[in-house]
Amino acid sequence: MEGVDPLNTSNITVFACKDTASQTCSDEESLCDEMFTTKRISLHRNTCKYRCGICRKIFSSKQEVFAHRKIHNKEKSCYCEICGKSFGNRSDLVAHKNSHNEEKPFHCGICGKAFFSNSKLTRHKIVHSGEKPFHCQICGKSFTQNSNLIIHKRIHTGENPFHCETCGKAFINNSSLTIHVRSHTGEKPYYCETCGKSFVDNSNLTRHKRIHTGEKFFHCQTCGKSFIENSKLTIHIRSHTKEKPYQCEICGRSFSVNSSLVVHKRVHTG
Repeated sequence: MEGVDPLNTSNITVFACKDTASQTCSDEESLCDEMFTTKRISLHRNTCKYRCGICRKIFSSKQEVFAHRKIHNKEKSCYCEICGKSFGNRSDLVAHKNSHNEEKPFHCGICGKAFFSNSKLTRHKIVHSGEKPFHCQICGKSFTQNSNLIIHKRIHTGENPFHCETCGKAFINNSSLTIHVRSHTGEKPYYCETCGKSFVDNSNLTRHKRIHTGEKFFHCQTCGKSFIENSKLTIHIRSHTKEKPYQCEICGRSFSVNSSLVVHKRVHTG
């Protein structure tokens, strides 16, 4: 980059060493800002070093810095699902989450999840008990929380107020839209610290972690059997109640799980 001789003592053209990645990415910068004559600048550029603006590690070329940055891009996917803040490593994320737990004095004795109020803790405990006091008047499906019932009702009304700006697909709630958008971006911000597998949302990560821990938080009040996921408990309970909510519109046969209905329909379609 052409500059001005700071001493104004001659007509010799002076150059600043600005061959730096900072011109294309604010996270990377050159180690030097020296001034050189025309003859010396090309020689200097061959040895000029570059450093990562995040961890300050030094590299000999822009290409090496760009390749190195991928490590930080992955690390920066350590997101706090409570407030959305991101961190460069897992240990910082864990320490940050503890600050949220301090703000939430009400803890679930079964799974340890913390809440801001006792009323929210009470609603949460219903998840473990299997109780579903909120019922859909149209199809009879039950839910642990009224907010989930409200979202469910949109299935019947056809209301999908949340739209994807990329493909136009619509969703019944904003969280579903957020997860869908990641199918376009390829983002999987939730990582398992045990095996490194990544997920598009925290709920899938939470379920996955139980594979490693063997924890089964969801218990059947009828027989005492335990399950990793609440959905598995719901299906199991139907073995006691004999409920079969999935019905074939062709022959009228009913099933306890939707997957069984899908397999059954092949009998009619061939």
